[in-house]
Amino acid sequence: MRTILFFITLLFPLIIISQEVSGKVLDDDNMPIVGANVYWIDKSAGTVTDIDGKYKLENSRNIDKYVISYIGFFNDTISSNYESQKIYLQKKLDLEEVEVTYNTKSSSVSLLSSANILNISSQELLKAACCNLAESFETTPSIDVNFSDAISGRKQIRMLGLSSPNILMSLENIPAIRGALQSYGLTYIPGTWIESIQVAKGSGSVVNGYESISGQINAELRKPLTDDKFFLNLFVNQMERLEVNTHYTANLNQKLDYGLYFHTNKKDTSADNNNDGFRDDPTGNQLNILNRFQYTNLEKSLVGFFDLNYVFDERVYGQNEYIRHNIFPENQNYWGGKTDSEIIKTNFKFGYVDPEITYRSLGIQFAYTGIDMGSSFGNNTHDINQSSIFTNLVYNSIIGNTYNKIKTGISISYDEYDEYVSNLDISRTEKSIGAYFEYNYDDSDKINLSAGIRFDNHNKIGTFISPRFHMNYMLFPKSTIKFSFGKATRLANIFSENQKLFFSSREIIFSDGFNPSDFSNLKADEAWNYGISIINSFKLFGKESQLTLDYYITDFENKVVADWETPTQINFYNLIGKSFSNSFQAQFSYTLSNSIDLLFAYKNTVAKTDYIAHGRLKNPLTPSDRIFLNVAYNGPTNDRGKNWKYDLTFNHVGQQRLPSTETNPSEYQLSAISEKLNLVNTQITRVFNDSFQIYLGVENLTNYRQKNTILAADDPFGDYFDATYIYGPIFGRMSYIGLRYYID
Repeated sequence: MRTILFFITLLFPLIIISQEVSGKVLDDDNMPIVGANVYWIDKSAGTVTDIDGKYKLENSRNIDKYVISYIGFFNDTISSNYESQKIYLQKKLDLEEVEVTYNTKSSSVSLLSSANILNISSQELLKAACCNLAESFETTPSIDVNFSDAISGRKQIRMLGLSSPNILMSLENIPAIRGALQSYGLTYIPGTWIESIQVAKGSGSVVNGYESISGQINAELRKPLTDDKFFLNLFVNQMERLEVNTHYTANLNQKLDYGLYFHTNKKDTSADNNNDGFRDDPTGNQLNILNRFQYTNLEKSLVGFFDLNYVFDERVYGQNEYIRHNIFPENQNYWGGKTDSEIIKTNFKFGYVDPEITYRSLGIQFAYTGIDMGSSFGNNTHDINQSSIFTNLVYNSIIGNTYNKIKTGISISYDEYDEYVSNLDISRTEKSIGAYFEYNYDDSDKINLSAGIRFDNHNKIGTFISPRFHMNYMLFPKSTIKFSFGKATRLANIFSENQKLFFSSREIIFSDGFNPSDFSNLKADEAWNYGISIINSFKLFGKESQLTLDYYITDFENKVVADWETPTQINFYNLIGKSFSNSFQAQFSYTLSNSIDLLFAYKNTVAKTDYIAHGRLKNPLTPSDRIFLNVAYNGPTNDRGKNWKYDLTFNHVGQQRLPSTETNPSEYQLSAISEKLNLVNTQITRVFNDSFQIYLGVENLTNYRQKNTILAADDPFGDYFDATYIYGPIFGRMSYIGLRYYID
């Protein structure tokens, strides 16, 4: 029924062969105006001028006049019978110089796009200790961030009440966090490399793949053509974690720009502030180098990027006495482990825009990823070697006029895994090929809708269809309502996605008939997502305000259930029954003054799953509600470029259900429900000029520290050892300091 509903909404206008008007738009200096709007006076169709200022506009309805408009110029109304091929627009008279002071939003929700997309700029990322992508959402209420366990130091994110594997994570719209990278992949993308982030709630575009169950997070990297010539960032926190980031860009010739992006972090000392015998944070280091080449040929309308990224990362964790290299026999008495990762990634993107018909373009994406990751956890190991290839060919054009746009293409993915969990060989090959078509209607007034469909064939899943629909309707000039629905499919990588299980003594159990060596009985996760969002921008007491109300339902038809409800086991099986997540969020932003912005949000999540032996339960470690407040101050800049910036973020995190411990001995039992948390992060920045800044911040200002982060920490090789019951900070207040230096 839901597929039929989708096809009913997927309507296509007829392509009409008709007469047309054409011409060239110029300014007073006889220079072409690129991107001028050309549309019939009744707004029934329109187009834009190309790189030479030229346009063609079909006249299927014999309309006698059309309009040409461009920012900074007076509109001109032209007769359809006008014979001249050149149209000169007149510049508006220059106004007297006026100094305007305003506060640019560092994050915003688009009122115009059909999808519900939050845009996060690089300025927003500077509000917190954003050392990598996993730490980039501390000031974003739509994303929940917490530690995955009490030992690895790894952070995980959630959106719409679902963990990160349900989110399509991409770099410049190329899938990036997949397979082996589900465990640590977010930590391999430094925050200073990110130019912007787009958070799309609900099912994403079919162009980007079939895997986005709860949404898509896309990170755009800095571009060598527009980035600073040189950038340096130094960061250190009180646990002696040191980070260095440098960017260097150069113009190699008229068409080629180069960027070198370098990141390293190091932590040699360990601390045990909660006195449980385990290091609060791993020791180790990371080396991360990105080479970017950007090709821009405006004469031939060609743009391309080539990236080569190398990552080496090593981490050591465990008991305080654990020594990595096991030099002494007595070291075997201590629980510990390490994770060594070596990654090579190369991305290639190339796009062509037809200079005569600018709405027609062709693009290709290609990515190769090689991963060698080895991990040990006490007496267990998890080793994975992954080779992945992804390619996507996409064509853009219109149907009839520029109100009706299409995207279509083919994507191919290939993943080869050599994976071992202790003595269990789960090596396999996954490959898929898919074709997609997406139609967009935008009348530039009230309606913007996108309807797409994918057909994919996967060697493990078979053939399946992914329909997606997004619609934006402008109720009033600054009020809009968005609807979306769509289906997504993904194949779980159960050990990388649940690697925290190795920080426990849990026995791994599979359902009857399950063959882990080839995942033959492991069904794909399939879910429908439905969403509605209302966005209203208005003035309150003469100041800009915006109220956003979201409600999303994610309904699983199947999923691989990771059942943590038996304390000494983790059981994997296919869903029998229901699993769903319902998420409501209200968000209010208010510009108090030219220097102060306020952001308030409330979120409520109801996420439940049917478990074979335990019935329907709330999903573990998922907050029931969250209250969020951010105060951002960006002070006035004096004539020497100095100013102050200050940010404060408050999070109230509601109760979370903990997996059952009732069958454990009494000393290893926990409450069924977590405490409520009140967490505060703050940061102050002194801008000395356009080139130099110093920032100082404190995370977890209230000094909250979760108790009993590790069960049976005194007996790590026993049956009840478990470090996965984490719902809050595992160490207390954390201060940090850093500097930023720019050369433009």
